[in-house]
Amino acid sequence: MLSGLVGAGGGFLLVPALALLGGLEMPAAVGTSLVVIAMQSFAGLAGHLAHEHIDWPLAAMVTAATVIGAVIGGRLTAVFKPDALRIAFGWVMLVMAAVVLAQETAPAVGIAMAAGTVVAAVTYLTCRRTTHCPLRSVTGRARAIARG
Repeated sequence: MLSGLVGAGGGFLLVPALALLGGLEMPAAVGTSLVVIAMQSFAGLAGHLAHEHIDWPLAAMVTAATVIGAVIGGRLTAVFKPDALRIAFGWVMLVMAAVVLAQETAPAVGIAMAAGTVVAAVTYLTCRRTTHCPLRSVTGRARAIARG
């Protein structure tokens, strides 16, 4: 009901609510969330058809790109590990947060957040892929200092 009233919530609100509060398994929660979002989208479209001009060529291009992306994404899930996809999605969300922050505040704030995200991503990849991890050396020094 909340998602329908405010017109937001999608997967980031519905999926955890369905899984935690509704007791659904994750695949069922995702599928149910997608059906709910589709129904909300159709209701919103019906409301706008009566009062708003819709750029149908643009809507068709966005729909085609979405369908193509869904097909490609579905095939890529067989190639990549789900954990790797979740981690990549998290990094993409951090980058998008930097872009939104730059648009809503000052560009320098967004650039600073983007730079911080890049540093964090490089550190993460370095620690995951190599034996040299800058965080291990910093935490090791901190432990040595704490011991005296």
